[in-house]
Amino acid sequence: MYKKLTSAFIVALGCLGLGTTQAQSINDSKFGKGLQFIAADSSFSLKFGTRFQTLYQGSTTGGTGDWEDRFLIRRARLKFDGFAYTPKLEYKIELGLSNNDIGNDEPEMFDNASSIVLDAVAMWHMTPNLELWVGQAKLPGNRERLVSSQKMQFVDRSLLNSRFNLDRDAGLQLRHSHKVGQMEFRESVAISMGEGRNVTVNNAGGYSYTGRVEAFPLGAFEGDGAYIGSDIYREESPKLAIAAAYNYNDNTNRSQGQLGDFLSAQRDLHTVFVDAMFKYRGFSTMAEYARRTTPDGPVVARTEQGQVDETFVTGDAFNIQAGYLFTSDWEIAGRYTTYNPKQVTNLQAQEQYTLGLSKYIVGHSLKVQSDVTLQDYPGRDNGYQFRLQLEVAL
Repeated sequence: MYKKLTSAFIVALGCLGLGTTQAQSINDSKFGKGLQFIAADSSFSLKFGTRFQTLYQGSTTGGTGDWEDRFLIRRARLKFDGFAYTPKLEYKIELGLSNNDIGNDEPEMFDNASSIVLDAVAMWHMTPNLELWVGQAKLPGNRERLVSSQKMQFVDRSLLNSRFNLDRDAGLQLRHSHKVGQMEFRESVAISMGEGRNVTVNNAGGYSYTGRVEAFPLGAFEGDGAYIGSDIYREESPKLAIAAAYNYNDNTNRSQGQLGDFLSAQRDLHTVFVDAMFKYRGFSTMAEYARRTTPDGPVVARTEQGQVDETFVTGDAFNIQAGYLFTSDWEIAGRYTTYNPKQVTNLQAQEQYTLGLSKYIVGHSLKVQSDVTLQDYPGRDNGYQFRLQLEVAL
């Protein structure tokens, strides 16, 4: 693993050095914007950025109420993007270096290697409103997952996202946008392998099919703010985004489709998302609903005592959050999330109530965020969690 991490750093430094020696110009080189270069013959461009999150997390355990805590590097990333040969052909590469980014419990599924590559995708602008993506990238699923982990309103995403998000997968995506008067519409479809990022074994079942439709009845957000937590740009007029997405994962053997444990049986998974975001003059709110089902039932294995041993993650969840960003760049926000498994599994229903406080020093590029969460488990003692995180993105 250490050799692979070293190689990743060498590649990053090599690309940066190449861009420096070949560069014609450097532009927009300011905090949070990375280093940007254009070749002397304008045949390619390269933008290099890096970011990391340091996190303190403490929580009480059920029953005893003991406090358990840890301090860790939650995320550490290297990011490259630009165009190749023509501005119509863009690319994006993102590498994850923290243990949370690269770790996996079944190394044989990943060729006994660390899972470093997050994104590696080429994006061809076929027309001004139509793009073809080829490679590994986020699927067009729920809004909360499409919001970058750098640009979240809270320390981390909600329980809905951890249970049901589609994450990344390798394949093809087609993305289209058009306007009807003031309104804007965006449509995305994807065909992917179905087992998630960096899996090197042969496809266990069928493919994964994803579609997402989004409407902006009041026009587009400033700075693509529909995929940014908080109203950083302080929208001068009300802005609203409404979307629905559907994913059919044919005969997958992972408990969450693109994520989760590899199980001993395969199932078809159907996942539906509905979400909305609204922003106006520092106020922002986002709501999501997710539901996942499998026709043949989620449980695939039990112990000799009859307890659930292997199961797919099904059920539904709802998340709503809102916050207000003051002119002092302090923000207070609240979030409510509920998760309900619909069939007998080893997963338990849960409700979470979260209160967050953030200080944006240089937008989402340099910020300090904290939140406290009440975790309500029906029939069990409540749990509590406190988190404090620093984000640095260059």
